[in-house]
Amino acid sequence: MTSNQASRREFLRRASILSGSVGSAGLPFALNMATMSAAVAQSAVSDYKAIVCLFMYGGNDSANMVLPWDDASWQAYSTVRSTAPDPIALKAPGTPVETSAAAGSPAALGGVLSIAPKFAANPENNARKFALHPSLAEVKTLFDAGRVGIIANAGPLIQPMTKLEYQKGTKARPPKLFSHNDQQSTWQALAPEGARVGWGGKFGDLLASNNGSSTFTNISVQGNAVFMAGNSVFQYQVGNGGATAIGGLTGSLFGSTAAATGLRSLITADNQHLLAKEQAVIVRRSIDAQAAFQSAFNASVVTAPTQYFNPAQRASGNNGLAQQLQTVARIIGARTALGAKRQVFFVSIGGFDTHDNQNKAHADLYARLSHAINYFDQTLETLGVRNNVTLFTASDFGRTFTSNGDGTDHGWGGHHFVHGGAVKGGDIYGRFPQVGINHDDEVGSGSFLPGTSVDQIGATLGKWFGVSDSELNTVFPNLKNFPKANLGFLG
Repeated sequence: MTSNQASRREFLRRASILSGSVGSAGLPFALNMATMSAAVAQSAVSDYKAIVCLFMYGGNDSANMVLPWDDASWQAYSTVRSTAPDPIALKAPGTPVETSAAAGSPAALGGVLSIAPKFAANPENNARKFALHPSLAEVKTLFDAGRVGIIANAGPLIQPMTKLEYQKGTKARPPKLFSHNDQQSTWQALAPEGARVGWGGKFGDLLASNNGSSTFTNISVQGNAVFMAGNSVFQYQVGNGGATAIGGLTGSLFGSTAAATGLRSLITADNQHLLAKEQAVIVRRSIDAQAAFQSAFNASVVTAPTQYFNPAQRASGNNGLAQQLQTVARIIGARTALGAKRQVFFVSIGGFDTHDNQNKAHADLYARLSHAINYFDQTLETLGVRNNVTLFTASDFGRTFTSNGDGTDHGWGGHHFVHGGAVKGGDIYGRFPQVGINHDDEVGSGSFLPGTSVDQIGATLGKWFGVSDSELNTVFPNLKNFPKANLGFLG
């Protein structure tokens, strides 16, 4: 088969999926949605669940996000991370804020925020004390309330591996470690850059039949993400204002209403040529889908996020991440009108590639993260769906424990948050690694060797979401290599 033939067949396959996903060919999609929504409204969507992936682009140095402060750990931490000229070692719990210190510096932030995990998930952690970055005050409150959990030292793995096995190469390791693009893809799609289907997309493939329309199953609020791409379900991309309409189809185009009408007729007209015919079908469905989505979205109103305080500038401002989560909340609020029972969402925040200027960068980034998650928690409670929505964080990789003087370099394992009313929060899942360098939990410069795999995180989310055990083993082919498929952070 030639490449052109292969491309043509793939286009037709995808076109037929999209055509079928938005209703019968005999009715406009908006009409199908209206009929379906009326039926759904009669029996409220009670079996609704959503997963939200919050991706931190750049590689988050989570060793300054969640950190142990027992005597031995704190001594190692303070020693290794105090490299000049701008040490990134944070201050001990209880250290007062120095108002005269440079904005965003450890001294200006004050001590790290002590937390008291339950130690039920992994009693091995209970010999140590733990804390959060000073900018994560709202996350600490949610952790204390049992709605945020911590996943320790997670990353891509093919199978469990020791440091010696890593050094000798006796076990397979994920390809292209420490590469931004490849590890972003591996977190989202279990394969390096070039992967076309993500595990969030595969969840959508399996559960879209629960929805009135598969079109609104996987929704990205922050552009294209391979995590959201399925084999049969495609990510529906929206912005903070909702779905983007094709320009020039309504009102005046080049000063003429006739031109707008002509453009619509041109791009939606039937055609005898097979490819052109299918293209017109897709465009018509897209127009109808946008109209149906926007109608439901506009009718869903939630309280806008307040401004957050940026400690690196000592000023308040708008939080783009919170605004993305406001969009997610509005879509969730429109779930009945959209006929949705299972949805996957994607939001993101960049700036975590902290080779330098890490102190000020983290002060701001974690303030945004904490403010946004807290806003989302409150908004979900207002909507009455706090127990139905689970948010988890992900990132390219963790970073080295060693400092280059004002930042850190590319690493591997990292710590993550999981949030929601169904989360068994207030605890740490997975064994928290030793900190420092030249120990069994690191593979060089304090780059943590993951003890928890992305597959295990995904399987735990998927089980709660409604994916069967056999389907989970298909979505995560390496899951069978791990003794514990379900990490237990969801009820």
